[in-house]
Amino acid sequence: MKQVINTKKAPAAIGPYSQAIRLDKLLFISGQLPMNPDTMEIVEGNIQEQTKQALENLKAILEEAGSNLNNVVKTTLFIKDMGDFANINEVYATYFTENKPARACVEVARLPKDVGVEIEAIAVVE
Repeated sequence: MKQVINTKKAPAAIGPYSQAIRLDKLLFISGQLPMNPDTMEIVEGNIQEQTKQALENLKAILEEAGSNLNNVVKTTLFIKDMGDFANINEVYATYFTENKPARACVEVARLPKDVGVEIEAIAVVE
């Protein structure tokens, strides 16, 4: 059965989509931007700060669905500049320390709100 997952601890969707959809034991999390969920503003700072906020938003959605970062099986990172790859990985590695998920990372011409990074994920819910 399909279930919409929504939490105020992550930014509200800025378009016609859900934060996440749970289908049985699978959780599909929409791309998370580096937005503060309280203000809906992009976080100030460098790409590391943006990556951290996007991952915190992802984590909040996982927790709302009864899951956690260890249950993420696949992530996709959309980044504005491949030159930021090492700095993004530095932060990413602090969130995925065990059971690292499969991952794709692609450079894109532009992201919503002109951010530097957007992260989506697929996870399992036990």
